[in-house]
Amino acid sequence: MTDWDAATYDRLADPQEEWGREVLERLELSGDETVLDAGCGSGRVTRVLLERLPEGRVIGIDAAPSMIAKAGKALGGDARVELRVGDLLELDLDCETDAIFSNATFHWILDHERLFGRLYAALRPGGTLEAQCGGQGNVAEFKRAIEAAEGDERFAPYLRGIPASYNFAALDDTLARLRRAGFEDARVWLENRTVIPAEPEAYVRAVGLANHFARLPPELHDEFAAAVLGSMPRPLVLEYVRLNISARRPD
Repeated sequence: MTDWDAATYDRLADPQEEWGREVLERLELSGDETVLDAGCGSGRVTRVLLERLPEGRVIGIDAAPSMIAKAGKALGGDARVELRVGDLLELDLDCETDAIFSNATFHWILDHERLFGRLYAALRPGGTLEAQCGGQGNVAEFKRAIEAAEGDERFAPYLRGIPASYNFAALDDTLARLRRAGFEDARVWLENRTVIPAEPEAYVRAVGLANHFARLPPELHDEFAAAVLGSMPRPLVLEYVRLNISARRPD
């Protein structure tokens, strides 16, 4: 569980909020449901979800303590939301949820087999899952730049043997995992999105380098970010591949 720079992420996460709003539109809600926000981040999209639940509630879970703290401030102590620091692979709620929403989170979790099993267990019969995360081919050039920087002699002693930070899953693998978890009516599809950050260095530091910064000494953070950006074209263009997931727990 690696913490993030929640303040910077919140300031720069306009693309992630836009994508999250689109995923929320797929959720059919009456307004009185209990919804799990799986990876609620700084709470930007959680606030939008709460607008659709005037008589319901949201359970927001994120692995980063700074994100939960930021979300708590952003949501102003709204009684309809419960925020928790937690690992989705260890998800164990004291109630069943009517729906699960997730945006820009699942690709940070390596074990999707276990993840989908825990999400299935958290849903009531007939409950739905609507999610989006990075899919196969996501930010491929950025990924190559990070891997190249990992081999730089300045950083390699700290990053040698670093485990994979992300799981950009393929469609077929995702569909098979959902079915093995017990989901039905499962659909998965990819969408391409292009992001040109107005603040390239701040953006890549906030959205993609947290796991590396956790292992590097602070005096090397700037050098590592510069090395990553230095091997990418300017202006910085990030080509995202979004993996959409829609599924239902059987009645």
